Amino acid sequence: QVQLVESGGGLVQAGGSLRLSCAASGRTFSTYTMGWFRQAPGKEREFVATITWSGGSTYYADYADPVKGRFTISRDNAKTTVYLQMNSLKPEDTAVYYCARSNILRSRLSADFGYWGQGTQVTVSS
Repeated sequence: QVQLVESGGGLVQAGGSLRLSCAASGRTFSTYTMGWFRQAPGKEREFVATITWSGGSTYYADYADPVKGRFTISRDNAKTTVYLQMNSLKPEDTAVYYCARSNILRSRLSADFGYWGQGTQVTVSS
């Protein structure tokens, strides 16, 4: 059974930074697409970023337009952990952030992700 455990959420002022972590169980971590999604109150879950294996030691990172240039997704395969570095945070970034795993390359669709973490709350005050 695959388990994804997020951490690193919290309360931060606008303009601040947070780094989310997602620790994954399982030994074949390196070839899976890992993603971050978020869900704000009253809104649907939305894509934030994914990091996909492109062959060898190369990975492709993809970002939603609202976070491009501010957020960075990365992974440490030895630690089976994926990270989301969030800088220049805005109040509209407030949401529960979810880590997820997919077998599909470069997908942005939450339906393509079969395993999800429990979520971590990020609150950005103005």
